[in-house]
Amino acid sequence: MDNVSQITMFFLSGLNETNNHRFTLFFLTLLCYCVILLVNTSVIVTIIMDKNLHEPMYILVCTFCMNGLYGTTGVYPKFLWDLLSPVHVISYSGCLVQAQVIISFVCSDLSILSVMAYDRYVAICRPLQYHSVMSKQRLITLVCYSWLMPFFIVATNMFLTSGLRLCSPYITGFFCVNWTIVKLACFPAETAVNNIVAYIMIIIYLFHGIFIVLSYMYLIKTCENSIENKAKFMQTCVPHLISLFTFLASLLFNVIILRFGSKALPQTFKNFVAIEILVTPPLINPLIYGFKLTKIRNRVLGVLTLKFK
Repeated sequence: MDNVSQITMFFLSGLNETNNHRFTLFFLTLLCYCVILLVNTSVIVTIIMDKNLHEPMYILVCTFCMNGLYGTTGVYPKFLWDLLSPVHVISYSGCLVQAQVIISFVCSDLSILSVMAYDRYVAICRPLQYHSVMSKQRLITLVCYSWLMPFFIVATNMFLTSGLRLCSPYITGFFCVNWTIVKLACFPAETAVNNIVAYIMIIIYLFHGIFIVLSYMYLIKTCENSIENKAKFMQTCVPHLISLFTFLASLLFNVIILRFGSKALPQTFKNFVAIEILVTPPLINPLIYGFKLTKIRNRVLGVLTLKFK
């Protein structure tokens, strides 16, 4: 057991079956990452530069896109490097950082979606009080909450994980998440505290999901008898619902296959499932908001029109 504390590198075995197609995968991944960077950055810059978009709803959209860039940056550069490298390794500290980024990205996405649901509830159900309720100070508080709370909860879990004694440097996958490291622990009893923190985190974000669902159910019920509210719901809430369903479908698919799926499943399929949550939401969300929200769409089209005149 003296060697367990000397593990400084992890070997990633998830890409061993893709050697014959690595150049194709590299260019497809690079293209996907470039598109993600382009569409998210376009929405962020548009919102920051246009003072007419400095409203709570659009600032939350900007936050959402920033979180998408944060999460994808934790995986894509290393993934692209590994596709061109004959040896797939990551340092112990790099693995912990990558796990921190990926899991906090997922939790932050759910937090931001819950804040968006609250914002739409106030805007539609309490329109006369909207500007007093969603004040600048409260908006800053909610944005900080949606970023910092997931970061510190995940950081606590990663700190506990860093204290585990590991018996193997081999990770089945091509990036690090907390449970892939915990599975390498020499003594399962030592992971009890990690599991408790993980279950607390799951419960917290399960309540976030319940809050979002209940909020939109109430909004749908409220908008049934009002043409004005129904139009407002279709214009501003539908993008949030699409983002929510995209995110939840990606997350559930990921958890079911990777945590409970059969070991007989091909590693290539598991890789696709693993990275899907870092492809679909960051790629789809800015496109949805860019096309569906009128002010953002008009602003982007206005810039493009001036550029190509």
